Order: sequence, then structure tokens, then C-alpha cells
Amino acid sequence: MSGAFPARGFAPDPKSRGSRRSGGGARASVAPTMAATAAKQPALGEISTLLGRGSAFEGKLTFEGTVRVDGRFRGEVFSDDTLVIGEGALVEAEIDVGEIIIQGTVVGNIKAKRSIEIHAPGRVKGDIHTPSLQIDKGVIFEGRSFMEGMVAPKGAPAATPAQAAPPKPAGPAPVKP
Repeated sequence: MSGAFPARGFAPDPKSRGSRRSGGGARASVAPTMAATAAKQPALGEISTLLGRGSAFEGKLTFEGTVRVDGRFRGEVFSDDTLVIGEGALVEAEIDVGEIIIQGTVVGNIKAKRSIEIHAPGRVKGDIHTPSLQIDKGVIFEGRSFMEGMVAPKGAPAATPAQAAPPKPAGPAPVKP
């Protein structure tokens, strides 16, 4: 089989000067490059993992990228990236992520480093902690919200702890004997 091309649909580039086996020729006729391999990685914002409708999982979930849950999940979720809870999903978990977008039902406390978005017909039962919160009309939210680490509006300086607290009134000086 020397000199023949593999049967898997490989054909020489008509502009190349040689075959793949001889090592010559255009770059297009060689094995996939790092750029082609990197192209298979999900783009920013694309869903990299999906727990689909009809599926159920119990345990601890850690991930990078964007994960979408459309089924049932019970346990814990940890990530610095994005979690999407799809419409019809039921998640019973303690969640600590970079950001979360909710359209389904979440029972448990949520901490998000960047933002929490709850869209109709979403339901959340638990406390939420985030610097940025969006709750649409038609959402059911039962719990407390904490807006820690508030981001200052553009152009405004961030408040320091000394600026954030009102000044304490001067009290009487202690008496020294």
C-alpha cells in the first residue's frame, strides 16, 4: 500500500507539491493543527455541558465554561463560570458559581460572584448572595437577597469601608484617675 492514500477520504491538495507520506506539500495536507484542535473547544458563552430533560443526577458538580441543567439535580454546585437552569428543570442544591441564569426551579441557597438572573417562569426558594441581581416579572422568589460587593457605577469611585459607614458621634472622653 505504499504510495496510496488512506481510504478515509484523504485526498492530496492539488496545489501541494507532494503527498502526506513524503512529508512535503502544503500545510493543508498534514494532520490537524493546534488551531483546528482549539476550534473544537466551545466558544465563550456556548454551553459546554448539558444535563438534559428526563435525566437526574445527585452529587457534587464542579465545572468550567457554561453548564445547562434541564433535568433534575440534587447536591452541590461549584464553579467560577456560568450555570443555566432551564425551564422545567428542578435543582435542589447549594450553589456557588460565577453567574447563574434561572428559568426553572431552584431550592437552596445561591451565591454568585458576578450576577444572578431569574427569568419567568423561574422559581427560587432560598437565600441569594450576589453583587448584581435581576428578577423578571412573573418570577416566584421566596427567600432573602444580599447584595454584597456592590459595584460602583461607572465614573464613580468605589466606596471604602470608612466612607460607607456613617461617622460615629464623639462620645465623652474616658476619665483617667
